[in-house]
Amino acid sequence: MRLYLSSYRIGDRAGSLLALLGDRKRAAIIENARDNISPAARELYRTEAYDPLVELASLGIAGAPLDLRNHFGDPEGLRARLSQFDLVWVTGGNAFVLRRAMKQSGFDDLIVEMLDNDQIVYGGFSAGAVVAAPSLEGIHLMDDPDEAPDSYHRDTVWDGLGLIDHAIVPHYRSAHPESASAERAVRHLSSRGLRYRALRDGEVIVWTEDRRASADPMRRIA
Repeated sequence: MRLYLSSYRIGDRAGSLLALLGDRKRAAIIENARDNISPAARELYRTEAYDPLVELASLGIAGAPLDLRNHFGDPEGLRARLSQFDLVWVTGGNAFVLRRAMKQSGFDDLIVEMLDNDQIVYGGFSAGAVVAAPSLEGIHLMDDPDEAPDSYHRDTVWDGLGLIDHAIVPHYRSAHPESASAERAVRHLSSRGLRYRALRDGEVIVWTEDRRASADPMRRIA
């Protein structure tokens, strides 16, 4: 299992991402965490603030959009689509909206299976990173858990993907609008004795784990 979990955008470990990928550099870009804003606002953000296609291309990674809404209720179609890529790059936004999209499309089960079989790399930042945790507990202090765009189920999904064994709090003590809410999330998690790692913008967790080799897998966190 190969993970690249960043607080904000690619962060300071781009070389590690390239090392995880090797010679295969096709990326599916998932931006469903922003489905709670209008298409016009999304396009404005892409042109004025952040375009994942441009960022990945600067590293020699060929990206293509993958909208999970097109696969709601169609996990097999999504499986076929994901098989064309070496990396999924999941961008920021509302983590609860993103988690709903992953559940309704079957992405959550598929990505765990593909990672266990070492068929793909999972990478993402902000919302795309926090959903890798066992739970979204604490993230409700940063993102509205009740946000449910059209075609989305209303029920909040509190379970994360369970790819790692602790929570991630992005934008911690950073020059980011969500830095204050990240402080609140850290206090919440700490007061409940829950495991977490707070990341400043630029910081990245690189996690590799071979879950096929033995019942007692080796892990590395950097």
